[in-house]
Amino acid sequence: MTSESFPGSHGGSVLVGAPEGPTLGDERAALDLIGEALGCGAEVVAVPVERVSEDFFSLRSGLAGEIVQKFVNYGIRLVIVGDISPHLAGSQALRDFVGEANRGGQVWFVATPKELDERLRQQHSRSGR
Repeated sequence: MTSESFPGSHGGSVLVGAPEGPTLGDERAALDLIGEALGCGAEVVAVPVERVSEDFFSLRSGLAGEIVQKFVNYGIRLVIVGDISPHLAGSQALRDFVGEANRGGQVWFVATPKELDERLRQQHSRSGR
């Protein structure tokens, strides 16, 4: 992943993927990202939506579940950054999944890097760290 790790304003480290590069499209790609995050001490991996396989957004494929489970197992937060509205328009199940994910703490879908930073700061201030 062509990426950059930086300390976030929330007090943790974020691994940010460049818009171009390998697709997050299978378990191996997820493990590669997790390994990179662990190697640089990142707690969060932010992947541009352009880098996410179309199959991820088709819940019937099972790909989203496989990838999310890997990140959860390793305690790394996965954040998909960008406009997913075309995917949401055609799937109530995906809308439900995204809504539930965004209420939790392990997987988020955000429209912009600024939104990610704001959410991380809010969570940091709530945790009292």
